[in-house]
Amino acid sequence: MPRDLDLLKSVFGFDEFRPGQAEIVEAVSAGENTLAIMPTGGGKSLCFQLPALLRDGVTVVISPLIALMRDQVRGLQAAGVQAGALTSGNTQEETDAVFHALEQGKLKLLYMAPERLASGGTLNLLRRIGTSLIAVDEAHCVSQWGHDFRPDYLRIGELRRALNVPLAAFTATADEETRVEIVEKLFDGQAPCAFLHGFDRPNIHLAFAAKMNPRQQILSFSAARKGQSGIVYSATRARTETLANALREAGHAAVHYHGGMEAEDRREVERRFQQEDGLIVVATVAFGMGVDKPDIRWVAHSDLPKSIEAYYQEIGRAGRDGAPADTLTLFGSDDIRLRRAQIDEGLAPPERRAADHGRLNALLGLAEAHGCRRQQLLAYFGEKAAPCGNCDLCSTPPDLFDGTVDVMKALSAALRTDESFGSGHLIDILRGNVTDRVRDRGHDGLPTFGVGKDHSKPMWQAIFRQMLGLDLVRPDPDRHGALRITEKAHPVLRGEQQVTLRRDTLKPARRPAAKMLVSEEDAPLLSALKAKRRALSEAARVPAYVVFTDKTLIEMAEKRPANLDEMAMIGGIGAKKLESYGQAFLEVIVGARQDMHPTRRKLAGRSAGGLYDRLEASAAALIRGEDGTGKYLTVPPRILRLIAERRPTSLSDMARISGMGDAKAERFGPAFLDILNEGE
Repeated sequence: MPRDLDLLKSVFGFDEFRPGQAEIVEAVSAGENTLAIMPTGGGKSLCFQLPALLRDGVTVVISPLIALMRDQVRGLQAAGVQAGALTSGNTQEETDAVFHALEQGKLKLLYMAPERLASGGTLNLLRRIGTSLIAVDEAHCVSQWGHDFRPDYLRIGELRRALNVPLAAFTATADEETRVEIVEKLFDGQAPCAFLHGFDRPNIHLAFAAKMNPRQQILSFSAARKGQSGIVYSATRARTETLANALREAGHAAVHYHGGMEAEDRREVERRFQQEDGLIVVATVAFGMGVDKPDIRWVAHSDLPKSIEAYYQEIGRAGRDGAPADTLTLFGSDDIRLRRAQIDEGLAPPERRAADHGRLNALLGLAEAHGCRRQQLLAYFGEKAAPCGNCDLCSTPPDLFDGTVDVMKALSAALRTDESFGSGHLIDILRGNVTDRVRDRGHDGLPTFGVGKDHSKPMWQAIFRQMLGLDLVRPDPDRHGALRITEKAHPVLRGEQQVTLRRDTLKPARRPAAKMLVSEEDAPLLSALKAKRRALSEAARVPAYVVFTDKTLIEMAEKRPANLDEMAMIGGIGAKKLESYGQAFLEVIVGARQDMHPTRRKLAGRSAGGLYDRLEASAAALIRGEDGTGKYLTVPPRILRLIAERRPTSLSDMARISGMGDAKAERFGPAFLDILNEGE
């Protein structure tokens, strides 16, 4: 077995790589400068953690948030890997332990924030400890126009040059423009070995809904997922607090999180979310990039995100363990006006504002999509896909109608009022409502007055919202949000372009209940396994998923391993975790304890394990020879393991195994060779 696959199973507990991982691991292990764009939850971390174990020296990991670093270090240590982090959140004892491990040459991975690179002593430290690889997590932070720009990321390229070591950069949210900037800033414009792997997250259900009663929509969505960990993103700090309170009143465990909170309060929310099952965090985008919790089962947006990249990154925090996860994004006309105004009133140059409007248009197109949402989302990232069957529009195709005439009426009303009013006044004109404002301005005499009486006010609101989404009209920040007509609308006004609208967005979106993680038959066992996990994680003061992820527990509940060999075959259970937790979970499943010698446990789940058992039985039968009168001889577990792993083919080969010798080879060898030959 290749060494990388051996470590993949023995350390991380996986039998095979996920799609795309193997070639990245190979390139990074070989010391190639590497840029890997992989979907959130696609296994990026393993693509630098495994090479770190294969390479000599220390791998330095530059990561943006303390919570993210501490989380990965805990997970690595639980798997038996020597890893540490130097962060401002460390206690003095933690920092001393890291430096001691570095001095002893024991540490394989050292995590640090980019801000630490500004310290004059950091470069000397990294030289002294034998840094052989730099890994950069969330590499899109180097982009000055990205949504997560971190100025200190600009120092990483200089660090690579100073240490003269290979660099591997990883991110999930880099469009083509950002990828060019990453290559320029981190690799001096020299093309690295690049991997662009699919952005698809097929386990995540995508859904959008027009805002009707946002609070009730979020409450209904969360009620169907009660007891599951989730995140609700909101645009304002005040809304996070009111929504969190509403969720608590509805019986959920929920907390709020935003940048205006005290640092200690934010850390407490992060700690609770990592360690508690079923907690909901209602947050602004201040919460997220440090979240490495693999069993988040749902993400909802009570307001439209800033861009399609932000949307993709935020929903990508759900279902990182590969199990089913749900999303819901609410949007309305006010959201669109807010996002347009944020772009127009920003300090970016005109070309950047135009690009940001384009990104927002892509997200609005996804919100108002007429076909499979996943197809449209992946197309933005340059990928083609068939209809997914796992989005709201695949489940319930939209009811479309030709809205060209309605849109022309609305555009005409805007033009005839000098593009000086918002949709509310224009709807009054179209529906023939003689308000004081309409009468005072003489708008009841316009040709468009009353031409839209056949539609209700909610219908016209939906039409204007879709016009905003199609970028046919935009709010003008210089005219207090009045709608002005864009270039895209001119062909429609001239009758040269048809506009198709959706009728179903006028009705409450039907949303199926959350999918069950396991069958009804296996659900009680899964609950018992989760209870055991929680008890163990609380005792160890680590997040529950550091013990085992939901995906691992689901597989346990479905396969019901009867012994430690079968337990070792469950995905996500490596040698260290089998030793630490296997017995406890096996007792939950079979109701009995299985004692296994530690040497034998190292072979659990491998073919050598079965050979070991047969060799052990044979050795016990021959302790005093075949006739039972010979000298007392035993074969210790350590030697049995070596024989099971090396599989000698002759008595002389067997005698050369350390601790075996001629006498033991003579007595036990023939029987052992018969067993080994039968196993081939």
